[in-house]
Amino acid sequence: MTNALDYKIDFRPDFSLLTVNLQPGQKVHAEPSAMASMSPSLTMKAALKGGAMKSLGRMFGGESMVVNTFTASKGPGEVVFAPGHLGDTQHYRLTGGSLILQRGAFLAHSEGVDITGKWQGAKGFFSGEGLVLLKATGSGDVFFNSYGAVIEVDVTDDYVVDTGYIVAFEDTLQYQITTLPGLRGGGFKRLFFSGEGLVCQFSGQGRLWIQTRYVNPFLSWINKFRPTSKND
Repeated sequence: MTNALDYKIDFRPDFSLLTVNLQPGQKVHAEPSAMASMSPSLTMKAALKGGAMKSLGRMFGGESMVVNTFTASKGPGEVVFAPGHLGDTQHYRLTGGSLILQRGAFLAHSEGVDITGKWQGAKGFFSGEGLVLLKATGSGDVFFNSYGAVIEVDVTDDYVVDTGYIVAFEDTLQYQITTLPGLRGGGFKRLFFSGEGLVCQFSGQGRLWIQTRYVNPFLSWINKFRPTSKND
């Protein structure tokens, strides 16, 4: 088990900002372009962390192949990370299990943690969220972000979530992509008129994190107000 990072998360839930305080020799790894500021005592190195296969897995999971490593090489210091979109940042302490992250949700992690892709097969294809999710394994700290605020749900039996609102979940949960019970047997006609799409049905016991906003409905709403030319 690696030593826990000294961190704080400010300006939640709309404009979250993650500050990590590093002691001499300590490291933190983050997605490219997440760094907002850092102390001059820190150095940054960009590299393909974990080799080519794990880097490709991150790419297929909606992240960059490159991971930036910040090291307190000249004394203690702080580094501040800002997610790429409006929303919250959540901390999770891995203790040997796995955490599954939605595409684009990864922000940063400590030493002792690996981030790679998790192939979903048909479940990912039909969910509309991509064939590959992200999988965090090992022991250490993981930070992930959401679009909107984050709600933590303790699942003890079954729980249904629209695929677009899932941020992360523990690997102790099983899941399948399906339609809402009332829409089954109605084909595409019911899906079209209901306005609801495919959902993820979780079962088992574990924690699940969902976000309060989904970018696709927001884009559909704002599209009505975009300027258009007479030829459109």
